Amino acid sequence: MCASVIIVFPCGVFAEACYIRNQMAGHRIAHATLKGPSVVKEIVIASVLGLAAGSVWKMHHWNEQRKVRSFYDLLEKGEISVVAEE
Repeated sequence: MCASVIIVFPCGVFAEACYIRNQMAGHRIAHATLKGPSVVKEIVIASVLGLAAGSVWKMHHWNEQRKVRSFYDLLEKGEISVVAEE
């Protein structure tokens, strides 16, 4: 059974509320049940994160290798020197 009640807010807005008697509305809400960890899901997530971190590290390593290689190529060609000019 539903009883209507009109509510007047201080700003002048009217609202109609419906109260359910002899039943609590909270019982109709479906709650998520807690389950244990999913091993397959954890393995997939760990693999994806590991591959992503490994890829970032490998790209950083290749970039540093390229810088060192270009430095030694320029040093060998004589375009740069490690001795300070006087």
